[in-house]
Amino acid sequence: MNLKDLEYLVAVGETLHFGQAAQRCFVSQPTLSGQINKLEQELGVMLFERTNRSVHITPMGETMIEHARKILEQADVMRSLAKAQHDPLAGPLRIGAIHTLSPYLVPLFMLELQRQHPELSLELTESTTEQLLLKIRAHQIDGALLATAPPGDGLKQIKLFKEPFWLAHPRDHHLYEKDEITLNDLKHEKILLLSQEHCLSEQVISACRIQREDSSYPMPKLNASSLETLVQLVGMGLGVTLVPALSVHGGRLATDKVILRKVEIPNAIREVRLVYRNSFPREAALQIFCNIISKVLPNTVRK
Repeated sequence: MNLKDLEYLVAVGETLHFGQAAQRCFVSQPTLSGQINKLEQELGVMLFERTNRSVHITPMGETMIEHARKILEQADVMRSLAKAQHDPLAGPLRIGAIHTLSPYLVPLFMLELQRQHPELSLELTESTTEQLLLKIRAHQIDGALLATAPPGDGLKQIKLFKEPFWLAHPRDHHLYEKDEITLNDLKHEKILLLSQEHCLSEQVISACRIQREDSSYPMPKLNASSLETLVQLVGMGLGVTLVPALSVHGGRLATDKVILRKVEIPNAIREVRLVYRNSFPREAALQIFCNIISKVLPNTVRK
């Protein structure tokens, strides 16, 4: 038994799929399956029940996976402690970010981070909130820039800023004539949304007080996979939407067919924070990283 075997065990336990677990661990499926079989033989217990269509964790498997997570966490702590003995910035800092934040925030801080701390190697990953949280717990990344509070135990957060939502509507829309946009103005508008794996979708629904089960509300069936696509749909006259303020900064989403403007809607805002494991030993590096972000934020967000 070695640490790789434990990584394979945890990966299968979290994905319940040998193929997906193999991809996550960057090995072939036969290699991973063979190592899991050897681990079961070494321990003398069955960890997973397998059929042609599904994988289920046995009660003993649940126990072993929990112990494997703790061992991997401690091994990660030992590696990081060794690297950080002389300098908390030594070694790569692996940071994830959600899709609706990374393209707009990263360009703001990257040059300043390199200028102030050229010794720090930053490795960036983009994904959904759910996947980034899995990567944090699996020690595949050190922290993640998220727009929702972290669930469960074992995680810490550093709150960074509050980001208001702006309204995007077609240039020839009747809202163009209004000086101030309120929640009541959006009551009968078609609110275009991102696909449901993006947390922004639920945040917009909440801000606009949309009830999915309310058949009288004009919920469109068309969902976009990116903010850029969403704004293009707005420009086609298919509806309106709310976008985060950082995406408006620098005209990144600007088109000649879409107006982007502030709204007077309570709770039309999201809070961005850095989430990481309680046991992560290079907390000083994360704090330096967060301090850089705070220095470069535009006035469209609230610190």
